[in-house]
Amino acid sequence: MKKLLTFCYVLSMVCMPMMGQVYLDAKAPIEDRIEDALSRMTLREKIAIIHAQSKFSSPGVARLGIPGIWCTDGPHGIRPEVLWDEWNQAGWTNDSCIAFPALTCLAATWNTDMSYLYGVSIGEEARYRNKDVLLGPGVNIYRTPLNGRNFEYMGEDPCLASKMVVPYVKGVQEQGVATCVKHYALNNQEVDRHWVNVNLSDRALYEIYLPAFRAAMQEGGSWSIMGAYNLYKGQYACHNTILLQDILRKEWGSDAAVISDWGGAMNTEQAITNGLDLEFGTWTDGLSDGASSAYDIYHLALPYLRKIQSGEVGTKELDEKVRNVLRLIFRTSMNPNKAFGAMCSEAHSAAARKIAGEGMVLLRNANQTLPIELKERPTILVVGENAIKMMTVGGGSSSLKAKYEISPLQGIQERAKGLAEVKYVRGYVGDIGGEYNGVTTGQSLQDDRTVEQLTAEAVEAAKKADYVIFVGGMNKAHNQDCEDGDRLHYELPYGQDQLISALAAVNDKVVFVSISGNAHGMPWSEEVGAILQAWYSGSETGHAVADVLFGDVNPSGKLPYTIQPTLADYPAHQYGEIAYPGVDKQVHYKEDIFVGYRYADLYGTRRPIKYESQGEQYTINPPKRKALFPFGFGLSYTTFEFGKATLNGNVITVTVTNTGNRAGQEVVQLYVTDSKASVVRPKKELKGFSKVALEPGETKQVSFTITPDMLSYFDADAHEWVAEAGEFVLHIASSSANIHSSLPYMYNK
Repeated sequence: MKKLLTFCYVLSMVCMPMMGQVYLDAKAPIEDRIEDALSRMTLREKIAIIHAQSKFSSPGVARLGIPGIWCTDGPHGIRPEVLWDEWNQAGWTNDSCIAFPALTCLAATWNTDMSYLYGVSIGEEARYRNKDVLLGPGVNIYRTPLNGRNFEYMGEDPCLASKMVVPYVKGVQEQGVATCVKHYALNNQEVDRHWVNVNLSDRALYEIYLPAFRAAMQEGGSWSIMGAYNLYKGQYACHNTILLQDILRKEWGSDAAVISDWGGAMNTEQAITNGLDLEFGTWTDGLSDGASSAYDIYHLALPYLRKIQSGEVGTKELDEKVRNVLRLIFRTSMNPNKAFGAMCSEAHSAAARKIAGEGMVLLRNANQTLPIELKERPTILVVGENAIKMMTVGGGSSSLKAKYEISPLQGIQERAKGLAEVKYVRGYVGDIGGEYNGVTTGQSLQDDRTVEQLTAEAVEAAKKADYVIFVGGMNKAHNQDCEDGDRLHYELPYGQDQLISALAAVNDKVVFVSISGNAHGMPWSEEVGAILQAWYSGSETGHAVADVLFGDVNPSGKLPYTIQPTLADYPAHQYGEIAYPGVDKQVHYKEDIFVGYRYADLYGTRRPIKYESQGEQYTINPPKRKALFPFGFGLSYTTFEFGKATLNGNVITVTVTNTGNRAGQEVVQLYVTDSKASVVRPKKELKGFSKVALEPGETKQVSFTITPDMLSYFDADAHEWVAEAGEFVLHIASSSANIHSSLPYMYNK
């Protein structure tokens, strides 16, 4: 009996402290858990928890049983494991992933269901690999087609990006993995990204460049956000008081943890006071060429600790940072209810293929060149390096070690096996590299033949083919679609333009398949039979390309950005170097709110638009040429007919009918015009969209409810959104240039 009593006493003494440890109680309110944990931490533990301990991890508090945070690059797949202090690979054999399509492809689906599927799928892969934070998605606005990182983002329009990012965030975080929305904000170019200061009006900031971030934080509830490298109003974005304190915290009410881009913190005092919570880096404190294991010299490490110990600063800001980091930990690594996840599953492969197929955009289909009919056993010639080149390796932080990657040539050969004769010729030689941070493709793309020899071979083969599928575009080499550098020109690289024209001269069924994440020139667009924008579509690229080419999938993608004839036709390139890439580390967004189709809509306007905003004079010269392919445009293998729109109160309704003989999907787009605005506004702005699936002959109704938010502009002087009473026009369209119905709408406050 005595022994039993002694055991019970000891057990009670062991358990008593646990009873008071609220931070360990997953059922307790998260804010109570945070305050309890905070009260138990020492000063050094608080400092340790707000900066990295390795390339992709930050420590927890081992003494208290609080785990650290493990991050992974995304947002198109889970990055392979790297060495503790290095970017190079750790040499694991079980860290391959499914490569999902780039986010331009996701945006091109114009389908929020696809965004949710994407988020769930990649979230499961991150969770299986025990990652707490997925460094993505990216929602920076497509300002110039030269931006090497556009392929990671969701296009030129804030409404499209806003609606597509929310389901992605929710899908990922349902797996117990935090999204880290990036790059906040104004990271719209890679050239000079580490030091360029962005100058723009508050209207442009709030109307164009912030909405997608706002939606991700407020509607999606993202648990973290990543600061950008660039400066805004003279402060680095990673510790910018306006972006982080005034907007993120006060205006949006976000409780997310603010994470620096790697090496993005540049000033200790600002890092302390302006809202940065968790500092990561690349060997260094951001100011000097680095040294291995330099984490103690990070701005939020020993420099911060010494300032506190000397009495130079207090601990108020520190405690707030720790709260935000603890909140992130409790939501992720200490979440007992998160799923186990899954890696490289059949379901993820199927999701990648489905998203890729739905995001591909058919831009031209003269004389019904596509889909390719296999009944008569045609001869199909595939031309181009991009038909065989692996695209999952390279491009910067989105580089992956994919479990597999189906090339376009493989996909075509597999689908046409026994039904067509498929031949391949190289056509051109581009980037023959195949390594990034220790991941290798295993391909040998060396070809020493001259341009003349390659061209002659391709042209001769094209003469004998029933179809020519030219798989070209760009790649993820430096100065193409790649981080830390922008494209040097708008044209296709490696002499592709000349080769395409030569092929089109001898074969009227040339199909151009663009593997790329950016717009590019197409001087031959009227010469070829069909143009398919296929993006960087990940592991299932080849299958998805074949699905569309042979009609197994009816293309339904729509462009998430405007494709202009030349670089000079983009508004950011109308004003010289001051607007891009900048002069003396200053870049000025002279086009203001006229980004993308907002600028393209001015084609045919006789006079420049002149106005003043916050003391800045703006002159917008209308484009001299019509857009080559407008925003929101995409063809189908079937046809659709829009009924006449009707308005009932605040609800606009339209019918859509599939008038063809194939099942298909159409995107109904809602644009709004402010007819009597007291300020300069774009001709129209996208305010809603809905993707509908229709069987042949089927009709469906689509409705949109008009809200004041859809009618508002940002009043910079009053610093508020304003919807002016008066007349608006509601447009139902299938692209920014194809309006089917327009109705007047009176708004009364």
